[in-house]
Amino acid sequence: MFKKLAFVIKPNKCYICDNTLLSYSQTHNTRLATKVFNEDSAAVAAMTLQEWQHAKPFNEMPTMSPWRMVCNLLPGGKYSKLDSSQLMLSFKDDMGHIIRFKGLFGGPDIVITHNPQDFRKALSNSGNWPARPGMEFLLYHRNKLRADFFQGVEGLIPTQGEKWGNFRTIVNPVLMQPRNVRWYFRKMSAVNKELVARIRDIRDPNSLEVPHNFEDYINRFTLESVSVVALDKQLGLLRKHSDNESAKELLTSLTILFTYAMVYEFGPSTWKYYQTATFKKLMSALDSITDITTAFIDEAIARIEEDRRNGIKDRTENEKSVIEKLIKIDRRVAVVMAIDMLMAGVDTAASALAGILLCLAKNPEKQAKLREEVMTILPYKNSDFTESNIKNMPYVRACIREAMRMYPLLVGNARGQFEDIVLSGYRVPKGTLVYTIYTSLLRDDKYFLRANEYLPERWLRPTKDMERNDGTMESPHALRVSDPFVFLPFGYGSRSCIGRRVLEMELHLAIARLIRNFNVEFNYSTEKAFKSYLINVPNIPLKFKFTDVEI
Repeated sequence: MFKKLAFVIKPNKCYICDNTLLSYSQTHNTRLATKVFNEDSAAVAAMTLQEWQHAKPFNEMPTMSPWRMVCNLLPGGKYSKLDSSQLMLSFKDDMGHIIRFKGLFGGPDIVITHNPQDFRKALSNSGNWPARPGMEFLLYHRNKLRADFFQGVEGLIPTQGEKWGNFRTIVNPVLMQPRNVRWYFRKMSAVNKELVARIRDIRDPNSLEVPHNFEDYINRFTLESVSVVALDKQLGLLRKHSDNESAKELLTSLTILFTYAMVYEFGPSTWKYYQTATFKKLMSALDSITDITTAFIDEAIARIEEDRRNGIKDRTENEKSVIEKLIKIDRRVAVVMAIDMLMAGVDTAASALAGILLCLAKNPEKQAKLREEVMTILPYKNSDFTESNIKNMPYVRACIREAMRMYPLLVGNARGQFEDIVLSGYRVPKGTLVYTIYTSLLRDDKYFLRANEYLPERWLRPTKDMERNDGTMESPHALRVSDPFVFLPFGYGSRSCIGRRVLEMELHLAIARLIRNFNVEFNYSTEKAFKSYLINVPNIPLKFKFTDVEI
């Protein structure tokens, strides 16, 4: 054990995340890191060994017996009606800020920690290929039920280890480069213009409120936006008379996936031994997603080949779409990546957009300030975005980031531990799955000053107009998180969200367009506005009032 601990300590490296001094300072920005790096490796190793020696044994960590857990989860039990976020907070109330559970059905032991001091260590103790276990049902679908189709190319979501690393290496240069994503801003702009037109069609002519099922239209919008990147195609779901039955079936299948996925992601893996009608319905939805996406990719390939036959000059590398670039590398990689983007990008973007609109609707002064910025970029309601002006929206970015703090998409992050580690004073053996739960910390004044207020300014650089009446200035940096690992909306490290660039641009363009066209109100309670499944999703009817901006 001690030999292994000493082995991972390297000169001029961070003992937590194995980054160089420069990159660690840029990423983590802590004085402690600098101090650690300046010590010789032997002293750091001794300090780490001492920490392990003085830590409490793993089996002394607070826990709950499997029998008691089952009783609490059964109908009528203490946890039976809780969503995943409420469940995590109940665990904390009942057992403390760090707890453990014995792995079931051959799974790894699980540790749940609400302690930010553990987050940095647990998320960074991941080796070359970070393990984020989960989605076993998806892996089963891809390497058992549809092995003939996937042929070992199983994508990013369900895979681990070297297979995950090889796939990510292929797709990273295409999806993580800002210039590749900016190629789509005109197509995404066309989609959000369709959303504006659809809102005008569906809102009540007297109250100007959209119907209670507005969440469905948001889902259509996000599917359209992801599709222009993943499939190089608009599906027409926002048009008044949409006749694309395949697109409608795709949206339905994605809804089924998110409806049932939580049961099979967090519940006992009984489907490995007995498959219910519900599980078969989930597999059927995955079949539909796979087949429909493949058909759309085939259409994209046919369009590209038709252009070539017609003598249309081949586009330069910078002008090619994501799907063109991936097809050039490997057609199956292109199809699987498109499927993963649709599965991961629709509900997440819809929840994020709903949260941003709720924040702006309940904070009209922030919305007015945002509109001032947007009007300098879009002087007219139907003005087009340009590659230069989409970079100049600092308050839009700040409003989005602050809304993602107020209404986070996830309850936390998870990592399998690459090496033995000490968390909250307890020894945690390698292979343990650690969940870092930050959902309650984002509204805690200990980590964010005025945590329950929607303050986009906390994400801006200080400027003269932030000066108080008494001549002093409340620095935005004073409002920011005291520990960067408390707020990681896109995950951390090499396993962070690969669709981040796409989602950010989608939200920036949509919010700018909506606020330029409408004053947004929400005249209802936002208590328990979201519920937690695999991600946090709206829990109330989104009956926004959209009043046209006069100029």
